[in-house]
Amino acid sequence: MPVIMKETAVAAGAVNENILAGSAFEFARQNSLVSIGIAQSATGGFATVQSGADIVAEEFSPPIKTVYPIIPDEMYFSDVAAAGDRLVVRYRNPTAGALTVRVVAQVTPL
Repeated sequence: MPVIMKETAVAAGAVNENILAGSAFEFARQNSLVSIGIAQSATGGFATVQSGADIVAEEFSPPIKTVYPIIPDEMYFSDVAAAGDRLVVRYRNPTAGALTVRVVAQVTPL
């Protein structure tokens, strides 16, 4: 089962349009069940999760943790991605300081 693990700092006032961009698994190769966990280093940031045309989670404030989300306990979002669907985790930081965001995505072929 493919797993994407990304950690990135998002500058004050900035937006990362897709934390998963550049991953070999950013686009579903076949129909797959996708489970995603997200954590941020401090309060103030907002994430949106999308799988193809499906909006899995509208903008929300992720939990605050200094480590990656725990599999499977903190994998709060899941969707069935069709072959070719793009996985998108957008993160917006409106605060006055940089925030670190950690994302784990498990991709299980169906």
